[in-house]
Amino acid sequence: MEFNKVVLSIHAHPDDAEAWNAGVLKLLKNKGYRIVIATMTGGDLGGCNMSMEETAKVRFNEAKEAAAVLDAEYYSMQGIDGSLYDTKEMRLKVISLMRKVGAGIVFTHLPNDYHPDHRATAAIVEAAAMVASLDPVPVAEKPLTITPLLYHTSPLTLCDPLGVKITPPNFFVDVTSVVKTKEEMLGKHHSQLELMKHMHKIDDFFGYVLDGNRQYGKMAGVEYAEVYWQHLGGGFQKEPQIQRDLAEFIVNDEKIKL
Repeated sequence: MEFNKVVLSIHAHPDDAEAWNAGVLKLLKNKGYRIVIATMTGGDLGGCNMSMEETAKVRFNEAKEAAAVLDAEYYSMQGIDGSLYDTKEMRLKVISLMRKVGAGIVFTHLPNDYHPDHRATAAIVEAAAMVASLDPVPVAEKPLTITPLLYHTSPLTLCDPLGVKITPPNFFVDVTSVVKTKEEMLGKHHSQLELMKHMHKIDDFFGYVLDGNRQYGKMAGVEYAEVYWQHLGGGFQKEPQIQRDLAEFIVNDEKIKL
């Protein structure tokens, strides 16, 4: 099967792709993939001393600047931060985007992620990807020729919303060689430094994210790592495309220390 060399990384908020996924996006960019980044919301609650409208404008510009580091396109699905729901409208919007960009590989959150917006995003994206190649879907764009491959990213813990350990990742990816790009992309999200101090008492948000990648790296026996699951349920192709294309960066099961 031939999957388009187009990666769509679609998460809930501006800075999610940069925090959880940027290393692999850079590695895939280096392999000749076209990168597209999208967010389900504008992150309009993620600001301090600004209205939702002002916050959304700031975060849209930050997201575009971060995407530009990879020469990537950026799209916002314009859902409301903190009030994202799995609706027919949002599913159709995501299907339209998948078809518009010709997505061959899709990244999104885990279905049991800690954040309710992340969980809603996972449900929307999974449902959209499953039918993106079907003719009857009522959107203007032509169907994809094949159902895209679906992968899940992780935040900085391997726990569900109640703090219980979740299923071990399918694989770790050594992102040590591209961590500077990840850091540069994160650095575009200036608004989140003050927010994280206020919301989570995190003094250095960017450093906090990279420290999480160092912790994953320790598990995998490398300096910095990101973790991934491939969606292998019914209705999806199961080709290990990323695992093959990034074989030299994949850490196998024998080396992982959970």
